[in-house]
Amino acid sequence: MADSAFFCPLSHEGVLAVRGADASKFLQGQLTCNMDYLSDAKASLGARCTQKGRMQSSFRILLEGDGVVLAMARELIEPQLLDLRKYAVFSKSKLTDESSAWARFGLSDADAALTRFGLALAPDTDAVARADGLIAIRVSPSRVELWAPAERAADIQGRLAADVPEGSLNDWLLGQIRAGIGQVFLQTREEFIPQMINLQAVGGVSFKKGCYTGQEIVARMQYLGKLKRRQYRLSLEGTEVPEPGVELFSPVHGSSVGNVVMAAKAGSHIELLAVLQADAVEDGNVHLGTAQGPKLRLDELPYTLDAKLETQR
Repeated sequence: MADSAFFCPLSHEGVLAVRGADASKFLQGQLTCNMDYLSDAKASLGARCTQKGRMQSSFRILLEGDGVVLAMARELIEPQLLDLRKYAVFSKSKLTDESSAWARFGLSDADAALTRFGLALAPDTDAVARADGLIAIRVSPSRVELWAPAERAADIQGRLAADVPEGSLNDWLLGQIRAGIGQVFLQTREEFIPQMINLQAVGGVSFKKGCYTGQEIVARMQYLGKLKRRQYRLSLEGTEVPEPGVELFSPVHGSSVGNVVMAAKAGSHIELLAVLQADAVEDGNVHLGTAQGPKLRLDELPYTLDAKLETQR
């Protein structure tokens, strides 16, 4: 199913909303992405970091109504709200959990279905189209998120089903893995800095916007540091999907050499994104769970890491 057209509900994520006159100004000092980049026709990936540059959450963010909305792993909504509210006390902005207000669907190779809703979405990643209260976001070349008010969920789902078959959330996550887009889940909260999941390579980090929480660490790593761990795409035989955060090992190292970012089934095997030490990847002998666990194969990412290009945003 992952290699053909389908749609599925995006039940694994919730929506955090920041609304009010100061919403964008407030978030500009809190998030890795540049709020000035957002428009009615453009969304972005991003992250919220600790002072030490470790990601509390990663998300897709877009303008909506009198503020912005951020889609992130559902279990991160409450802790992220608690943290951000500490800094919003003197800001004219209100932070709420709007998960129940939205129905969100993932569409893979199903652009034609958007025409049923009057949505003409540009082919560029991060492009946004709006019509009749609906929002479509291009998240990778063949993958689109469709947002709708929750009360219209059944109608939208029925109309999508008339055009394309319904797939599984696993199918959607497999597409995300193949696009090389990592994500923070509860198990990996405050585990990675943005560059460890290649967030800067997919437009989720701005190096020109000025200060934000954790900015000093993130910028120093980009310009002065040597990143010892980064995200790779891998696969292994089997059908048991490892959870985010599961450790990876190499027999030539005495301890863990990395962690699973996310994983999904792909027929008779598993595909995953993982943060790994570069020297362990060069050795080519990485195993899941223990040094004697299933061996992983290295697959290609769909983009090239280029520090010069990444700092232009």
